[in-house]
Parts: sequence; C-alpha cells; structure tokens
Amino acid sequence: MFSDECYVYLGDNRGRIYVTWHPDEELLEECLVPAFKQSTVHVMVWGCIVKDQKGPLVVLEYPGGKGGGMNSKHYQEQVLEPVLLPLYYLLDQERGNMRFQQDGTPSHSSKVTKRWFAQHGIPLFPHPPSSPDLNPIEPLWHILKSTLRHLPHPPTTVNGLRAAVLRAWEEIPVEVINHQIGNMDHRVKAVLAARGGHTRF
Repeated sequence: MFSDECYVYLGDNRGRIYVTWHPDEELLEECLVPAFKQSTVHVMVWGCIVKDQKGPLVVLEYPGGKGGGMNSKHYQEQVLEPVLLPLYYLLDQERGNMRFQQDGTPSHSSKVTKRWFAQHGIPLFPHPPSSPDLNPIEPLWHILKSTLRHLPHPPTTVNGLRAAVLRAWEEIPVEVINHQIGNMDHRVKAVLAARGGHTRF
C-alpha cells in the first residue's frame, strides 16, 4: 500500500510552458513567463493506492501557523485511526501480506507514529529519503492538479477547492493506478542506474 501527502493551491495554473526564441532573445519580456506569488489558499491531502484499488482521499484539517502544522497527533487522528486502520485490515484479510509505505516526513517517522504501527501490527515498507520517484502515487498528484487546471469553472474558495480536489481524485481511473504500480520495477532500476540521482519518473 503506497501513500503520500500533497499540497494543492487555489488558482495553481503552473503547467509546463515552452517558449521558442532566437539567440539573444532569451531575456526579452515577450519570451519570459512572469512568476507570480503563490496563493496562500490551499488544502493538504492524503491518499493511498494499492493494485486494483484507490483509497479514499483525506482533506487534512490542522490549525496551521507556527507549531500548528501536520504532526504525529494530527496524522494519527485524521489518517491512521479513521482511514488507514480499517482499510489496511480489510485489504490484509482479502489479500494477505500487506505492507504500508510512507515517506520520512517527521509526522511519519516519529517515535509516537512508529509505536502506533507496531501496536496495530502494520508492517512498514522501507522508503529511502527524498525519493518521490520510488512512490507510484506521485504521478497521480500531477494528474489531479492537471484536472483542476483544466476545469471550465475553477474553484474560488477553499471549500470549493476541497470539493474539486475530491472530485478530481475520484475521476482517476484504476487503470492509471495499476500502470504506475506496474512501473515500480522500472523505477527501482532507473534509480539504481542513476545512483540515487534524478530519473525520468
């Protein structure tokens, strides 16, 4: 079971833009894309996937501000207890030998969180630090954000953003999930070949 968190910003229109220019034109205003300050209105979401199935997307709630971000307590109360635990037990009963993957974010790697997993008998799948290309859920965030960018009527409020994000997640086909998980062997080989450096994934 692969999991991850992601920030989604209101009015995030950042896509890949290609500009063709002649020599000595690279600094002309018409050849440049202005960089605007990123919106402060955003949501943080958590999701998980397994082969043939997409887990629920959780829009995380937290106080924010200094010391008020996502921590082990919030992670346990909003994700682990209400969402992961019943889903993991159900899948483990159906499939057997389930393991859970998460990155090394402090709220994931704290002693409190590790103790929670040990107490509930959920084995963790080792995940090297700073390795998003070894998590097949990462491309789904790009798909989700692309869906939001192409909405005919983009959300204008944080509540609208929450609703749009949940809809975009539901629209991601299971076939896309299976394709990304099926690419894991290629991902691992690419990372090894690059000696831990950047890959195409």
